[in-house]
Amino acid sequence: MTTLWCELAWLGADEAQAGVVLEVDGERIARVEAGVGVPPAGAHRLAGLTLPGLGNAHSHAFQRGLRGRTHGATGSFWTWREQMYALAEGIDPDRYLALARATFGEMALAGITLVGEFHYLHHGAGGRPFADPNAFGAAVMQAAAEVGIRLTLLDACYLEGGLDRFRDASAEAWAARVEALAEGPQVRVGAAIHSVRAVDPAGAAVVAAWAAARERPLHAHVSEQPRENEECLARHGATPTAVLARAGALEATFTAVHATHLADADVALLGGAGATCCLCPTTERDLADGIGGARALVDAGARLAVGSDSQAVIDLLEEARAIELDERLATGVRGNHSAAALLRAATAGGYASLGWPEGGALVEGGLADLATLSLDAVRLAGTEGEHAVSSVVFAGTAADVRDVMVGGRWIVRDGRHVTLDVPSELRRVLA
Repeated sequence: MTTLWCELAWLGADEAQAGVVLEVDGERIARVEAGVGVPPAGAHRLAGLTLPGLGNAHSHAFQRGLRGRTHGATGSFWTWREQMYALAEGIDPDRYLALARATFGEMALAGITLVGEFHYLHHGAGGRPFADPNAFGAAVMQAAAEVGIRLTLLDACYLEGGLDRFRDASAEAWAARVEALAEGPQVRVGAAIHSVRAVDPAGAAVVAAWAAARERPLHAHVSEQPRENEECLARHGATPTAVLARAGALEATFTAVHATHLADADVALLGGAGATCCLCPTTERDLADGIGGARALVDAGARLAVGSDSQAVIDLLEEARAIELDERLATGVRGNHSAAALLRAATAGGYASLGWPEGGALVEGGLADLATLSLDAVRLAGTEGEHAVSSVVFAGTAADVRDVMVGGRWIVRDGRHVTLDVPSELRRVLA
């Protein structure tokens, strides 16, 4: 049994609680008690604000290799995509292992304890399968294990367009390949439909049925760009959301990634299904995608999560606050989402989206995944307990994370990963 005493901890309400004791038994939280003014004997003292571990619901780890190389370019999402393809063409499983490990290490330093890797880099050059058809997936799993964070591998079906190495021969071939992926204590496997551009309605139905039969999460890129909607309407006579609904994808376990350019009927479909919408504002603004209507989605019954997507930055606090701040720009209205609601999107929302409903909250019986942020650095110095949640959400950054625990094991202490020199790993792999 490990006892933690948190100077402040967020237990899900609008304000943080002071003097919170967490007793950790194995990978679970056995007891939560607030209002304990003095640390118990032998307790680990966590100064600052302790949060549930952050759940990164949408990641393309290999795109960390684009940071700083594409952001100042002119053009659009579509011209950026060609640069991304060029990067993907040069990656093999060994390089992917090193790049994913360094990227996941950066996530751990940012307080991320669970990542959903939306994985569509499957085969060798020219689309030739490796001896192990899941060599890339195995590399991603190994990278997460070496860093110590949880992983949901969202293996993406990709049938049309893109690069040869993205594509499987059919949805049935995709399903056969994914069946060979093995889960583990910190790894779960989910499904993804890359997009309605890349998967036809019949293929989408196969993927949706596979996920439903196994009660796995299902994700898809949805309406990221107006052109995507226009092409879908021309080809299928319906919006991407409607096409996915007809394919049987829209269940409570479904997550629509981006959901930036939705019709009112799309919002109603997603809300009626109780689906999650994962917003990735740092990527969406980098690629000039637009600003999604998060408030309308929540009002319709959808849930929110956030993701680092293209790794423009890796900072889920920035992603969370951008939901509110970007919507202020679009609507001229402040206070569309409370600080606590934004924090839920970055914690419990991500965990639920990725098929780990037992995580994302500091509760008895929940996973012992947590992150502690210092309130002493320049951005948060002077923060009072009653304002700690709002201060961290609207002013805190990944750099304020000091300690991170996953399943009762420390993976970050005093701002450093316990086994990896993450900056050195990044420098080496990106050289």
